[in-house]
Amino acid sequence: MADNNNLIVYCEYEDGRVADVSLELLTKGRVLADRLGVKLEALVIGDKLDGVEKQIFPYGADTVYKVEEARLYPYTSNPHAAVLINLFREINPQVCLMGATCIGRDLGPRVSSCLHSGLTADCTSLEIGDHTDPKTGKEYKDLLYQIRPAFGGNIVATIVNPDCRPQMATVREGVMKKEIYNPDHCGSVVSLDANKYTSPEDYVVEIIDRHIEKSKVNIKGASIIVAGGYGVGSKENFQLLYDLAETLGGEVGASRAAVDAGFIEHERQIGQTGVTVRPKLYIACGISGQIQHIAGMQDSSIIISINPDPNAPINAIADYVITGNMEEVVPKLINYYKKNSK
Repeated sequence: MADNNNLIVYCEYEDGRVADVSLELLTKGRVLADRLGVKLEALVIGDKLDGVEKQIFPYGADTVYKVEEARLYPYTSNPHAAVLINLFREINPQVCLMGATCIGRDLGPRVSSCLHSGLTADCTSLEIGDHTDPKTGKEYKDLLYQIRPAFGGNIVATIVNPDCRPQMATVREGVMKKEIYNPDHCGSVVSLDANKYTSPEDYVVEIIDRHIEKSKVNIKGASIIVAGGYGVGSKENFQLLYDLAETLGGEVGASRAAVDAGFIEHERQIGQTGVTVRPKLYIACGISGQIQHIAGMQDSSIIISINPDPNAPINAIADYVITGNMEEVVPKLINYYKKNSK
């Protein structure tokens, strides 16, 4: 079956809102679809989907598929997977993108496994390019380059899926930039009958009660972040970073090594296995700069690195480097700021 001309984004929908990660993927999807010369499509599955397309069209979608049915909300694995599997068999998209959320991590592997399409999880970049198979010499045009750190972050791998469709990838929230394509952009809405794509057996699991704890920490939205790494040395030393963050009106973040060492809680982890942030100012204290951490903060407007090691990898991307121990440097920064901000 030939590829249809579409790139499709699975849009998560909760409390009347399309998830930010889905809008970020539509933004990126519009660029990729233009590069491929195909349509950008969106798929929303759930209940009470009235007007959901108004949230999606400004991000450049040409078509919004809506599958509305009371039993499709809240999300359960089987019916949502059945809709994607059966719809994709029908429309045969070239590319499918979804968020690397708890829903995307559950749904993506089910769909790709059933369609034998392969899936790259937690991509940090998506591009379109050509590929030549080194064994057969066969050339492939316009494949999706699925780019992510690999081998413990020692390399950045570019993964391609030459023959199977759709080419599937999941991306974490915050990795791609969310930008309105055109506030007046309008496309077509296609309402699909849920019963055509699901079977009664798909609904054997019923959610009786549901509790979602909202995140208490909002480092994703902070314009100033003071982040600490393993080099901070202890839980007690992190208090200095809290003091600096409070002085500057910012939030505290951390690298995975600091979280693994028990210096700070996981909600504050920044990087490939944490959150991706884009603050105006990022102060990295005692962070060596592993590739996974850099993937989560490299788009910060200004990066200041405080590190005793002048050759720390993070210094290569920092705008300003202060070589020294944070125990000495941070109190000086606090005092200087307090003195000069009155």
